[in-house]
Amino acid sequence: MNKFLLLLISCTVFAQTSFAQTKSKKFSNEGEFTSNCEGPAVDSEGNVYAVNFARDGTVAIMNRKGNASFFVTLPKGSTGNGIRFADKNTFFVADFTGHNVLKVNLLTKDISVFANEPKMNQPNDLAITAKGHIFCSDPNWKEGTGQIWHVSPEGKTRLVAENMGTTNGIDVSPDEKKLYVNESMQRNVWVFDLAPDGSLSNKKLLHKFEDGGMDGMRCDIEGNLYIARHGKGEVAVLSPEGKVIQTITTIGKKVSNICFGGKNGKTCYITLQDRGCLETFKANTAGREWAMMKAFEEVNKK
Repeated sequence: MNKFLLLLISCTVFAQTSFAQTKSKKFSNEGEFTSNCEGPAVDSEGNVYAVNFARDGTVAIMNRKGNASFFVTLPKGSTGNGIRFADKNTFFVADFTGHNVLKVNLLTKDISVFANEPKMNQPNDLAITAKGHIFCSDPNWKEGTGQIWHVSPEGKTRLVAENMGTTNGIDVSPDEKKLYVNESMQRNVWVFDLAPDGSLSNKKLLHKFEDGGMDGMRCDIEGNLYIARHGKGEVAVLSPEGKVIQTITTIGKKVSNICFGGKNGKTCYITLQDRGCLETFKANTAGREWAMMKAFEEVNKK
C-alpha cells in the first residue's frame, strides 16, 4: 500500500458521527470575482486560490479570513477554470479559452503550458492522482456533448472517454480505482473503473438528479462526492453507492466549484458565480485533496 493511501486511512480519525453544517456562510467579499468565478484550491498554508478575480484571466489568493488579492495573471488569451495541486508548490489550471492545462509555480509564480490540445472543446475541471495523472472534463455547451481527456505526468494528452453529455465536475476516488464525472445538462453522475495508466472502463450511472444543474465536485477521504448544484443553490453529498446523504444550502444560487482545506481538512470553500465570491461550510469528513496535500508535505520533509 502506498504512503498516500496509508495517510488517507489515518485521516479518518477526523470523522464525526453527524454532519457538521447544512448551510454555507460568507467567506470572501461579494463582487470581487467575475461571473466566471471558479477554482478553488487550498495550499499547505491554508491559503485559498480561485480564478477570475476582478477580471477574467487572473488567479487570486485568499488568506484564512477571506481577504483576497491578485496572485498571478495568466498568459494572454488564457482564462482559468478548475485548479488542482500536483505537489506542495505546484498547481495546474484548466485554461478553457486557450485549450491548455497550465502549470503554475507557487514560489516563482512562473506559468508554463503543461499540455495543449487543440481538439479540446474547453478544458473545464481537473482531477489528479497522487502520481500526477490528470483528467480534464471537456464539455461542448452548444452541442450538449462532452468528453474526458487524460494528461500523462509528462504532459501528453489522450482522449479516454467520448460521446458523453456536457462533462463538468470530475474527481478520483480515494483509492484511485474510480473516476467520477458529471454531466451538467443531462444531470447524470457517472463512475468509471480507473486503470493505473489512466485508461477508463466499465462506465456506470451512479446518480441522476431530477432538476437543477451540476458543476464542480470533490471526494472526501471516505469516497463521498460533494457536488456543486449550479442554479440550485446547494451542494449535494453522494455516498459511494450514489445516494444523496446530505444537502448544504448556499447563499448564492450559481455554485460553480468546491474544494477542501482548513486545519483538519473539513472546511469546504465554494465559488459562487452570481455573487462573485466564495462561501464556506464545515463538512463531516476531511477531503481527499487535503489528504493529498499532507502527503505532499511529507515528501518535502525528506
